[in-house]
Amino acid sequence: MKLVKMMSDKAIYYYKVAGFTFGAVLPEGKDALKLLPSFVPFVSEDDAASGLLFVLDATKSLPSSWPGERPVDDMSNDMGRTTLSQTDGQYIVRLRPRPGSPVHLMAAGKDFSYAEADIDWNDPHVSGALASLLRIIYSQSVLRHGAVAVHASAVDDGRMAYLFTGKSGTGKSTHSSLWLKHVPGTSLINDDNPVVRTESGGIMVYGTPWSGKTPCYRNVCRPLGGIVRLVQAPGNKFMRKHDIEAFSLLLPGCSAIRTDQALFDALCDILSLISVSVPVGLLECRPDFDAVDACRKGIKTALESMEGIIPENGSEKGKILMH
Repeated sequence: MKLVKMMSDKAIYYYKVAGFTFGAVLPEGKDALKLLPSFVPFVSEDDAASGLLFVLDATKSLPSSWPGERPVDDMSNDMGRTTLSQTDGQYIVRLRPRPGSPVHLMAAGKDFSYAEADIDWNDPHVSGALASLLRIIYSQSVLRHGAVAVHASAVDDGRMAYLFTGKSGTGKSTHSSLWLKHVPGTSLINDDNPVVRTESGGIMVYGTPWSGKTPCYRNVCRPLGGIVRLVQAPGNKFMRKHDIEAFSLLLPGCSAIRTDQALFDALCDILSLISVSVPVGLLECRPDFDAVDACRKGIKTALESMEGIIPENGSEKGKILMH
């Protein structure tokens, strides 16, 4: 693991996710391997000389409140309870991993290129809290660079990646597991938070250190073959969507602060490109093999009509990333 001493009491660790390198500054004596086990496949030998997406300094003591602080959002999910507020110059994140847990505090600049965190290292859930704070700053930072973190389950058929989105409880993980069971050669890329990146060679999907309840932390990259939003239904039916309908299907599953015009504009630009570059569809489905069959046939038909847009099998991007 790349380790650079910054001072006598802290050190910085580097990671690369979806081609973006970032740094996490931890107090000396903290074991990054134990604190961030899901990040191990993403350890990087890069450093500040190559340019960093962001740096999170988790060694700071921060005030409990800021003058002019205004609430933005309050949400509860797999990360715990997270509140977001802002001042004129920064965003403030308060994260409580579990009821009764201490609150971990993070202050980030509006462009999310630098953040400071006040971590309670005695919290038994501190590992998850640190990973969640990194997830928050990462998901906003990448928007400035043509990438977006998507709440989805992603599978790889050996040639392309496919993302399944939908409301919580819709069955994204179940649908992925059906692909793994019934489609030979299929593997799981990530089960909760893959990254989609627009690149010169096409639209690419990357694994990340954040995979929800499923421990799937693969440092891999594949061309994106399609994004499908799942809706539970008594039957199985794939409906391809175009233009504004495709855009509208993609938007709900993407990580961005909607009230931040710069970040939201960046997200809209990314989704506009994705929606015309790869198949986007709605799948009314049951949790069975026929749903997989309907989905695959729908995507295949769409891909054939878009031949030449998606990178062919064997693209240099369709490979396991080495670290």
